Amino acid sequence: MIEIQCVALCGLSLIKRRIKKYIIMDIIQCLVTPLVGGVIGYITNDIAIRMLFRPHKVKYLFGFRIPFTPGIIPKEKGRIANAIAGAISENLMSIDVLEKNLLSEEMLQKIEKLLNDFVATQKSNSESVKEFLLHYLTDEELQNIKNNIERELSNQISVSLENINIGETVSEIVVNHVASKLRIEGLNLDIPKVLKSLVGNSLWGEIASIIETPAKKYLTKNINQMLVENGPGIINKTIHSEIEIFLSIPIKDLLSGREEQINQTLNFIMNAYKTIISEHLPKILETIDISSIIESKINEMDVKETESLIFKIMNKELKAIIWLGALLGLLMGCINLFI
Repeated sequence: MIEIQCVALCGLSLIKRRIKKYIIMDIIQCLVTPLVGGVIGYITNDIAIRMLFRPHKVKYLFGFRIPFTPGIIPKEKGRIANAIAGAISENLMSIDVLEKNLLSEEMLQKIEKLLNDFVATQKSNSESVKEFLLHYLTDEELQNIKNNIERELSNQISVSLENINIGETVSEIVVNHVASKLRIEGLNLDIPKVLKSLVGNSLWGEIASIIETPAKKYLTKNINQMLVENGPGIINKTIHSEIEIFLSIPIKDLLSGREEQINQTLNFIMNAYKTIISEHLPKILETIDISSIIESKINEMDVKETESLIFKIMNKELKAIIWLGALLGLLMGCINLFI
């Protein structure tokens, strides 16, 4: 009887250990299976995302091309570039979209505010015109502009003086003035008394008539010659001096007391902006193949550069996809326990 009891006790003990072992195994299985599923989901999604870009080039093994090389994006780069370029040019860079946004009331108010703020700032700007321009131009560029302005103005003024025959005009005024003086005030001129007693007013008039025409020709010739020889230098020097004076004026002094001109200029800028967008933008877009430019730029980008750019922009979203894979794997592991 005692032996039977011992055997029974041993059997019960063995059963308890087996049950305990199975329970522990079940607990471990319940924990491990979902965890393994989560790890697998994490790894597979991470690999899938990386396979979008990698490998960057075709890989071969024993002369055979390894499947899925290169990555999807490097392999389809041309087609993707074409699709992106088409979508941008048709939906984002179309004439209707650009006009709608660039001529919207909000955009016009922003531009007007920027212009008014700029003018308000310049009204208290103590910088000279030259110092102000040097913020936007190099010293060499400013000097070239000055030289071009001086040269163009000098040439135009010289040509204008030649066309109006300034020598003839000046000589005619001078000779006519002298001749009238001789005819009217001949005897009152500061000349020797002997000549005054011998020559009367009438004779002075005849002398004036005789010398009038040759005097005009002589003066015309010499004045024109002087203008040809010295005019450009004098004109250029004067223009240079005026430009230097203008460049030395403080911006605030240049704008002071010119409210009407400033408002007219601002209105002109706003109207010019509207005209360019509404009338010239369509012509500009017609001459520019935006789609080809975008496609070319995308194709020129290195695959590594593209990968780095996309991961930089979408790092948060891509990590979310990877962790979503882990979550789905975890859920599938849990479901597998009940199958």
